[in-house]
Amino acid sequence: MKLLFLLITLLSWLNAFSQSYTPISKGEIINHNYYTISYIEEHEQAEWVYYELTSSMISGNQSRTNNFRSDPKISSGSASLDDYKNSGYDRGHLAPAGDMKCSRTAMSESFYLSNMSPQTPSFNRGTWKELETIVRNWAAQYKKIYVVTGGILTKGLNKIGSNGVSVPNYYYKIIYVPSTSNMIAFLLPNRKITNNLKSYVVTTDHIEAITGIDFFSQLPDRLENILESSSSSSKFAFNTSSKINTQLSQNTGPTRCQAITKSGTRCKRKAVKGSKYCWQHKK
Repeated sequence: MKLLFLLITLLSWLNAFSQSYTPISKGEIINHNYYTISYIEEHEQAEWVYYELTSSMISGNQSRTNNFRSDPKISSGSASLDDYKNSGYDRGHLAPAGDMKCSRTAMSESFYLSNMSPQTPSFNRGTWKELETIVRNWAAQYKKIYVVTGGILTKGLNKIGSNGVSVPNYYYKIIYVPSTSNMIAFLLPNRKITNNLKSYVVTTDHIEAITGIDFFSQLPDRLENILESSSSSSKFAFNTSSKINTQLSQNTGPTRCQAITKSGTRCKRKAVKGSKYCWQHKK
């Protein structure tokens, strides 16, 4: 049995290089260049946002744009800026801008209002921000991880704005690390949090039960069952500093070219030693 599990794990590693772990959707699937969402019109937001996060994505130097705007891809129309105006809630990112520093396109897409959800300021600027930093450190450490995040969308939620944007009472975030076959899930209340983040670690099974969403169904069944039933945080480092990113960038050799191509994406070549640009863009 142990040999069988090792074989399944090895297969999952191989699949991770090419396979998408998009959740089963109840809403309208919208594919942006750097993340995918399932949009629920009833709540005017995504039930989940899914994306692959790599070390190269967070090592970019694209600055924050703050160009919050409606998502033109939503067939029924997304939330608007007026919905959040004077509501007392932040436009909380689901796929954070800090994860999208690799290009102008990625950063700009992260400010679609379909990627926002009403969060209390103390939550958005506190524990949620702390968790986002930790997740980026994991991306730097493991090179590639998969992230799914969203609000718990149920009936009877408070609404803001003329479009009726639901205010979730809880938010979740699930991270899968293919290189180690580990998974961790969080369920956090939409309020100021003073407890340690580890106290909000739950099983992925629990989040599936309260959302009705099937996460990571593409994994081999036995591995999926093992990972999604675990609520252990012992295999993850909860470091909120940026030292991990700095150390890794110093040890990984040539950095990626920082030039932006005509298509708005970041150049994929490696920078020439001692320069921020590749041989072509250095000219």
